[in-house]
Amino acid sequence: MGKQPVRMKAVVYSLSPFQQKIMSGLWKDLPSKIHHKISDNWISATLLLAPLVGTYTYVQQYQEKEKLAHRY
Repeated sequence: MGKQPVRMKAVVYSLSPFQQKIMSGLWKDLPSKIHHKISDNWISATLLLAPLVGTYTYVQQYQEKEKLAHRY
């Protein structure tokens, strides 16, 4: 039961210069795609953004009130 050499093939994957425009479809007409997604899902977008905007506004008002309170 001796060891027998096994032939291995190395496979190298690379992009040819002619196939490097794979990702261009993602960026093509991006503002229109974003508008379409938001208009289709405006309820979900509102429910996502409303708490974030509300929290940010509350924090800004609280910090402003604290600044005024510490001045006197």
